[in-house]
Amino acid sequence: MELLKMEIVECRSDGDYAGRPLAVHWQGKRLEVAQILASWRRPEGKCYRVSTQDGQVFELTYLEAPDVWVIMQK
Repeated sequence: MELLKMEIVECRSDGDYAGRPLAVHWQGKRLEVAQILASWRRPEGKCYRVSTQDGQVFELTYLEAPDVWVIMQK
């Protein structure tokens, strides 16, 4: 598994930031989220397990205090 700091996660934010991931930018490509497989909250922020249109699975974590996204490819 590879862990990297995300530069861009596009998300829909109705009431607060990091509401629903719509796309991630990974290795120079924009990958649309096809499905949110799971979501949960940790003390440091929000987490999502998503699958993309091309079948890849990622775990996205929004760390609120430093205001950064972290991605782990599964």
